[in-house]
Amino acid sequence: MACLTIGFAAAVDGRWDPLLILHFHEQPMSHLSYLLFVVAWFAIAAESRTHGIEPDRSKLPMELTHFEGKIGETYKESESDWQGSVAAPEGAPNVVVILLDDVGFGQTSTFGGLIPTPNLEKLASRGLKYNRFHTTAICGPSRAALLTGRNHHQCGNGFLMEWATGFPNYSTMLPKSTATIAEVLKDNGYNTWWYGKNHNTPDWETTVAGPFDRWPSGMGFEYFFGFNAGETHQYYPVIFENTTPVEPNKSPEEGYHFMTDMTDRAISRMKFAKSVAPKKPFFMYFAPGAMHAPHHVTAEWRDKFDGQFDMGWEKYREIVFQNQLEMGIVPKGTELTPRPDWVPAWDGLSDEQKEVYTALFENFAGFFAFTDHEIGRLLDAVNGLPDADNTLVIYIVGDNGASSEGGPDGTLNEIMNLNGLPTVLSDVVENLDKLGGPESEPHYPVGWAWAGNTPFQWVKQVASHLGGTRNPMVVSWPARIQPDDKPRDAFLHLVDVVPTILEAAKVPMPGTVNGIKQKPLVGKSFLASFTDPGYAGRDSQYFEVLSNRSMYQDGWKANAQHTRPWRQDLAPGNWDKDRWELYNLAEDFSEAKDLAEEHPEKLAALKSVWKEAAERNEIYPLDDRGSARIAVPKPPVPGSDPNSTTYTYYAGATRIAEPAAPPMKNRSWTLTADVTTQGTETEGVVVGFGGVAAGLVLYLDKGTPVFDYNYFDDHTVVRGDEPLPPGDSTIAVAFDYAGGGAGKGANISLKVNGEAVANGKMQATVGGRFGVDTFGVGEDSGQPVTNAYQPPFRFTGEIRQVVVEVE
Repeated sequence: MACLTIGFAAAVDGRWDPLLILHFHEQPMSHLSYLLFVVAWFAIAAESRTHGIEPDRSKLPMELTHFEGKIGETYKESESDWQGSVAAPEGAPNVVVILLDDVGFGQTSTFGGLIPTPNLEKLASRGLKYNRFHTTAICGPSRAALLTGRNHHQCGNGFLMEWATGFPNYSTMLPKSTATIAEVLKDNGYNTWWYGKNHNTPDWETTVAGPFDRWPSGMGFEYFFGFNAGETHQYYPVIFENTTPVEPNKSPEEGYHFMTDMTDRAISRMKFAKSVAPKKPFFMYFAPGAMHAPHHVTAEWRDKFDGQFDMGWEKYREIVFQNQLEMGIVPKGTELTPRPDWVPAWDGLSDEQKEVYTALFENFAGFFAFTDHEIGRLLDAVNGLPDADNTLVIYIVGDNGASSEGGPDGTLNEIMNLNGLPTVLSDVVENLDKLGGPESEPHYPVGWAWAGNTPFQWVKQVASHLGGTRNPMVVSWPARIQPDDKPRDAFLHLVDVVPTILEAAKVPMPGTVNGIKQKPLVGKSFLASFTDPGYAGRDSQYFEVLSNRSMYQDGWKANAQHTRPWRQDLAPGNWDKDRWELYNLAEDFSEAKDLAEEHPEKLAALKSVWKEAAERNEIYPLDDRGSARIAVPKPPVPGSDPNSTTYTYYAGATRIAEPAAPPMKNRSWTLTADVTTQGTETEGVVVGFGGVAAGLVLYLDKGTPVFDYNYFDDHTVVRGDEPLPPGDSTIAVAFDYAGGGAGKGANISLKVNGEAVANGKMQATVGGRFGVDTFGVGEDSGQPVTNAYQPPFRFTGEIRQVVVEVE
């Protein structure tokens, strides 16, 4: 009896070719079989012409769709057939990934916390909550893992760009072999958009010189509106639209806030796209700077929380823990971990400390409530789409645990803390009236970070413990997910998100992208958990940030805590002396019972597995330096002279990131500006560098030159005694650094046409970074260095050139 088999394994140019079916048959076919075959062949051929055959998506980019017409000698004997880009698979969902910044497991009301998040709760009521989802413990690495589906060291993001070093795994230079989810989806028929924070482009590559292949627009995103840094000033953000710097459309006094701006733009583009192409799916990555410091919000939102945290952080944890138990967020039998020695007892604090600490956390809560409100507007707009039910929303509530980077006392100038300088509590008290406003850069103290991570130990940056790495997640997809109030408890990691989205979209991970072989995905799709409450998730995952390290395998977890986030000036070294702890997470949700002494063989085995993972995932060399790594010289702007000590700029050179600007810290330098003015009628900024936290500026005030060095709100002002004469002039600032290490003092001389007109002296200077604002000529874009003028305070004369010479 003849065997008839219709095969679909052969393809030509990514198109299934039914003619090749004949090759599968070695035995003669009966007349009936042959007739059936012919009918089947014509049916397949007709389907191929009318609806298209699924293309080969295993390598990107793909060619245009196959030409199905006929070419004759003239158009009369020919049949046209439009080719086009490959469309997304039938039924592919819209995808919205929302990623908050610096959120603790026990902060949102959705997961038992005391900060109301009604819009997050509404989303959870339409989908699923996940209570064992994990991040890397720090923002940039988390985002690299999220976008690529590979571990953060594998994609060059072992730590942050500001702390980058010249090792491939710590350079923050995302390799071409780890293409992002946007690159894959874009070439598979999706629109791709990125709003908010981008902490994955090395900041020395963020100038007009590029290169732009590690910008969002070079990583598969068709549109980007956001900032290239670890954080942004919410009132004076450093914004880019694709690769072009843009300024806010109104001032803080007029009601500007970046969170509202980016939300408005995301809603507008989403609606516009669906109006034009309602059947084309989109991928939106919505990553606001919230809840990262600086915590900027108006008094209207902050005042809603007046007095609500007067109970202190220990009581906060007790209340939240009971909420979590009652809500089923944590399983019965979970223990609340005790207060560590690095958090003082609330009852032992002075009245002044309690006043400052509660005010800073009330401000944070107001910022969080405002953020939930804005994301609620976005989600309402998503729900209004014609294909809202086929929209997959993955809302990751934090890229790491709650942040302790505010230090023991909190701060109104968190850039100072990141430079390794402590906050003086009395300074905060004197300036509490600025809290949350444009002149502040606030962050709450360590104790509230610990409380925010209830019921776990430790905080952001401490990748060894769940307080740094376990974050809530909510997923909604009305077409595929039945709501379930009971949390899914699968052990998941950021690397699992890309495989999940690809499976949902029915798109494979390509083996090559733009001709470059891709590193395999290390993540595992958790799509099955949408319908299977018993889905277990990952069986193994390593963690490492700043030498804080951990290894999870089959329910057990070994931890070695090494550095303290609020001590950026400290590098402990002595990795072999770290004490390793052991926890059985299957029985101990909160890491409350250290079993290292009871199971030394299990601990030894996990330490060995961690070393294997370190080799396989390119973790080495371990580096525990904090502020010292900030001071490590970064690469020059590509295309510039790396050996040059002279930097020449012209008017309009703005929004130059700090590492790409002249190296004007911890050394002597001279700034010379050739200008043309009209005496007292000319004013404005000649050079501005930095902002509210710290920086320097040379400007004219009614024709008189002024140099202002902002050392964390301690201003050294060197002012000329008269306006420049009309016509051409040369203004120079000679900065004579004292030497002897980083952050030492300096003598300052202000000169006009070669003559000294004023002098100043500083006891200390900024040794690390001015912050997240930028260097520019002719205006002070973004944050003002001083409140003596309103930004951008553009120069009204002519700047022929500015030359900075460094020693």
